[in-house]
Amino acid sequence: MNKIPELFGCMVFDDKVMRARLSADVYRSLRNTMNKGKKLDLSVANAVADAMCEWAVENGATHFTHWFQPLTGITAEKHDSFITPAPDSHVIMEFSGSNLITGEPDASSFPSGGLRATFEARGYTAWDPTSYAFIKEKTLCIPTAFCSYGGEALDKKTPLLRSMEALNRQALRILKLFGHQDVKHVVTNVGPEQEYFLIDRDMYLKRKDLIYTGRTLFGAKPPKGQELDDHYYGAIKPRVKAFMEELDEELWKLGVYAKTEHNEVAPCQHELAPFYTTGNIAADHNQLTMEIMKKVARKHNLMCLLHEKPFAGVNGSGKHNNWSLATDTGINLLSPGETPYDNAQFLLFLVAVLKAVDEYQGLLRMSVASAGNDHRLGANEAPPAVVSLFLGDELTAVLEAIETDSPYAGTEKRRMRLGADVLPRFNRDTTDRNRTSPFAFTGNKFEFRMAGSSDSISGANIMINGAVAEALRQFADQLESCEGDFDTCLHDLIRDTVRRHKRILFNGNGYDDAWLREATEERGLLNLRTTPDALQMVLDPDNIEMLTRHRIFSEAEIRSRYEISMENYVRTVRIEALTMADMARKEILPAVIRYTGDLSASLNAQKAAVPELNCGYETRLIRKLSDLINGIDGAIGALEQSVAEAGGKDVTAQAFHIRDNVLSRMDELRALCDEAETVTAADYWPFPTYGDLLFGV
Repeated sequence: MNKIPELFGCMVFDDKVMRARLSADVYRSLRNTMNKGKKLDLSVANAVADAMCEWAVENGATHFTHWFQPLTGITAEKHDSFITPAPDSHVIMEFSGSNLITGEPDASSFPSGGLRATFEARGYTAWDPTSYAFIKEKTLCIPTAFCSYGGEALDKKTPLLRSMEALNRQALRILKLFGHQDVKHVVTNVGPEQEYFLIDRDMYLKRKDLIYTGRTLFGAKPPKGQELDDHYYGAIKPRVKAFMEELDEELWKLGVYAKTEHNEVAPCQHELAPFYTTGNIAADHNQLTMEIMKKVARKHNLMCLLHEKPFAGVNGSGKHNNWSLATDTGINLLSPGETPYDNAQFLLFLVAVLKAVDEYQGLLRMSVASAGNDHRLGANEAPPAVVSLFLGDELTAVLEAIETDSPYAGTEKRRMRLGADVLPRFNRDTTDRNRTSPFAFTGNKFEFRMAGSSDSISGANIMINGAVAEALRQFADQLESCEGDFDTCLHDLIRDTVRRHKRILFNGNGYDDAWLREATEERGLLNLRTTPDALQMVLDPDNIEMLTRHRIFSEAEIRSRYEISMENYVRTVRIEALTMADMARKEILPAVIRYTGDLSASLNAQKAAVPELNCGYETRLIRKLSDLINGIDGAIGALEQSVAEAGGKDVTAQAFHIRDNVLSRMDELRALCDEAETVTAADYWPFPTYGDLLFGV
């Protein structure tokens, strides 16, 4: 245990290392760049690069890379060695400020949504000094932004940084109205809880669907699933515990605040949760976490599945994005305090989030839209596709009192009595947790529960930051122009905001069909069930206006991301459909035919030996299998035809064709194949079953 502080961050060029290796002037200049956005002088960059190279080489690094997050959903890196030719035909280890500041990957080879043509190859990576460099597998990784030759953002980091700065600008305007002249910066703090599955690697390699798509496309329900709730928080199996221990160590070396780990609800499902850190670093750390999870799993002959719904019939995996606001003076702006009714500053920031979630509910849903997440949203382990906001009883009562200009009686903190004198007594929270709420207040932060497990958290946080920045901008405009008593203007603003946007508040069961009807039919909330529906929200004129007003995206960047996301949806489902057809034709049909043939031969042999035998079971089973063979064959043809019909259309038309036609054909083929699995002898089935996968670790 005493070695953990020494281990933590040992592979990170962090503030402690910089203080030790940089001169006072260089360190001060770099901190001004990191904290205040001051321009970085090349001489400072050269000094930082020299120190960084020396430190990296001492720690075993031989190469460096600009580590960036293109619009592929994963990270990218191109490695260059530190070696430079020396006059005596030998080499020296060298790394310059220009190497540190910029790189030049091929921009046309990454998704650009039309921003770059194939022949327009030049793109740039630019060092992000707010996120520390680190060493991974003997390579110095420098977190960078990625842009095109024309300056358009081609990554997820750049708009995230822009959104954080937009929110900072507007929050500072509000805080100055409350007299906080000492606050220089407001940051978003994020803690993403990461869910994942672990399965045996040997079994994984026997299933093409897992290899090609990350999820199972076939699989009959096993006799036991998650019905007994015996996996959730259960004792961790030794093989999994060994994985978790090594994962923690590898993440701690990289400065990732891995904190909590436990079994999740579904068999072989688990969760890792970190401490909170600033939104930009949290996004970098979460990308690293997903990468390291997969690498460590393979060392234990396991495979880590990050797909949102790798198994039908059991819970899928999400990524709960815990989001809050804090000042550089250490104030959590979403902390209610002991008397939230009297905490006007807290209430203003609270209703800003209320307004933001209501007005930009479509953008929030769009930010988590993917083919994988479509299988999860609305199921028992995830919020519905309708966005709503949970505040709990106390804060809801506070807002109701403000809305109606009524006195607030307050809620007494109750002590929990557990019925045994030896057990401690403690105060009960005034707010319960609502696991069905997409956007829930949980004490001093909001938990956005809709993100999928494989998502980058950048997308969700960009939209949350932008929406809240816009609400604060409107509030600041109104309060700065207030001609009367400030407190009266403030009270009226909070009251009117609650009245206009209370439709988004819901503290009940988000899974209830009655709520979904009320939400859409009575409250007018959006129910964007599928990715093609959700992605179109980014093209809404009001949404474009907000995102461009705050310089989070240009309109060209918005439209490019729409094209990229639609293309990704189309390609993802197309790969799944073609994988299904391939597995059904080359593996499932031959297995069922072989079993049917052996049954028929056995039946004929029995009848030849004992003509009077009643072989009704065998006869019925052979007939059923023959019908399934014909049905599967027909379903394969129908699926392939439906996939072919999507070609030749623009990407939006393709996406809706897939939603309306291909997915239903996939369901039909799966139903037939899963039924065939239930009546085919286990020795004949060509790949591991759900029972094997879910309980094989």
